[in-house]
Amino acid sequence: MALYDKKVNDLILHTSTLLEELGVPHAFTTRFGGVSTDVFTSLNLGLNRGDAPPRVRENYRRVCTALGVEMGKLVLSSQVHEDTVRKVTLEDAGKGLDQKIEYSADGLMTNVPGMTLVTFGADCLTIMLFDPVQKAIANVHAGWRGTAMGIVDRAVEGMKTEYGSQPSDLVAAIGPGISACCFETHEDVPNAMRAALGDEVSKFVVSLGGGKCKVDLKGINALRLRRCGVMTTNIDISPDCTMCAHEKYWSHRYTRGERGSQAAFLSLPEGGL
Repeated sequence: MALYDKKVNDLILHTSTLLEELGVPHAFTTRFGGVSTDVFTSLNLGLNRGDAPPRVRENYRRVCTALGVEMGKLVLSSQVHEDTVRKVTLEDAGKGLDQKIEYSADGLMTNVPGMTLVTFGADCLTIMLFDPVQKAIANVHAGWRGTAMGIVDRAVEGMKTEYGSQPSDLVAAIGPGISACCFETHEDVPNAMRAALGDEVSKFVVSLGGGKCKVDLKGINALRLRRCGVMTTNIDISPDCTMCAHEKYWSHRYTRGERGSQAAFLSLPEGGL
């Protein structure tokens, strides 16, 4: 299975075949199809990047229209590069867009039909989870710190505790992000991964010498999911590197921070599946 690009109206949405076949409304957005201008051209979904709020809101409206989801039931994450996954209820509808966010959470989960969970990336990964048995979803932001801390583990554990999800039933989609080809780091990053996961992560780390390495965050998160009990055949991994494809996605490294944000939208349908 794989992820592929789908054009809806003027939008180019990166789509998981696994989730699509299950009828789950979702999208990893790209830069295309919005109304923002200048450094935010054009589908910027970052609310705190300096873009004009009416333009950002119109961008959200366009994505919601393309996915067929209700804009008033979006719930946005407030990301701090940690491993908190927050349970979302109907009372949270609109938080981050129409209501103030009073929490910090790099992951969101819910079993409320009609709710759409939103996380953000611009090199960091966004990762979706869906339980077709218990009808629950989770959506997480995983930079290297969140990866080392195990935010995908927290999401799997949270879904099991709150909704009775069995890891072997879960379907996962790891979205676009900076890939092993471009994620050059100092030794602190692979050291954090080895401390968390042991020597098995070594196959996802390439030493460049001089204290530099390249790290495969997608591979490490897939490893974490497998260790949690998610089946390999139930994991979609995007091939897209945000830094290589900086014209298609925002890359924090490539733009040196002068950028918008793409987002991952994951919804639990109102009428069931």
